[in-house]
Amino acid sequence: MPSATFSIAIVLAAGAGIAFAVVWMRARSAARATAADARMAAEATRPMADALARIESQMREIESQRQHALGGLEAHLATLSKETLALSQTLRGPNARGRWGELTLRRVAELAGMAPYCDFYEQQTEDKKRPDMLVKLPGGRTLAVDAKAPLSAYLDAEEAPDPAMRAAALDRHAQQLWRHVTELSTREYWAQFDPAPEMVVLFLPGEHFMSAALERNRDLLELALAKKVLLATPVTLVSILKGVSYGWRQERLAKNAEELRRIAGEFHERVRAFAEFYADAGRHLSRAIDAYNRSAGSWETRLLPSLKRMRELGVGGSAEPAQPARIDTIARQPEPPEDATRIRPT
Repeated sequence: MPSATFSIAIVLAAGAGIAFAVVWMRARSAARATAADARMAAEATRPMADALARIESQMREIESQRQHALGGLEAHLATLSKETLALSQTLRGPNARGRWGELTLRRVAELAGMAPYCDFYEQQTEDKKRPDMLVKLPGGRTLAVDAKAPLSAYLDAEEAPDPAMRAAALDRHAQQLWRHVTELSTREYWAQFDPAPEMVVLFLPGEHFMSAALERNRDLLELALAKKVLLATPVTLVSILKGVSYGWRQERLAKNAEELRRIAGEFHERVRAFAEFYADAGRHLSRAIDAYNRSAGSWETRLLPSLKRMRELGVGGSAEPAQPARIDTIARQPEPPEDATRIRPT
């Protein structure tokens, strides 16, 4: 028994060793195959990895440039914010607002073709009741234009943090504009610059100033017209000045037509006088021809027979004297115009 048991144990141990050896060989072969596959996969994905590395590098560079540009933009925005704040504070001053309104008024007039010292005049007087611009109208009339820039309440409305404060600021803006209308109406520029239409133009240098005031007071335009004040923005004033410029062109055309009529009358009178001189010269020429023909007849009937008789008596040469030929053509008289008094100079 013991020997049989020992033999069985040896057989089992040998079988287990063989089995372990087979498993180990298979595992080694699988490990080698896996390593080979890994190397092949690494070789296959290397271009993709390189491309991803380049993309990552470019993305980092783009991000760096973006950060740099963003920093510069933030600096510019900060500077612009400071400048805007400074401009806003400057425009709150009455002198700066007035100067800005006058400059805008001049630019609008130039845009409309109404050049300075031609058809419109700025700052005619130096007192406080002067208008900012006088537009010279056809027919010798004058239209006064005054620029106003009510900005303080409007800027408060733009900076208001909530709708209620914005509405209150816009109410003040409309009230400020109405005070300008009332003040301008009491000046009565049409009496100062007579003859002038009974109206004065209140110029606002921005369309938004008008729209903001009308947002709170829709009857502002009609109320201002009742006080003989016309509220005008740059677009409105350009339209008005374009109309005035067209009127000036029409008046110049009318003056040119009258001047042409006068010149035509003078020319007709000069042509008539020249025709009289020409006709008188023709009459003198006719008398000269008649006198020449009479002298030629006297030569033939009186002088020539005496010369022949003297030559027959041996006096003088043998050559025949020149025979003056008669002129049978008469001078043509110019015909006078049909109506020499139709056009007279004015």
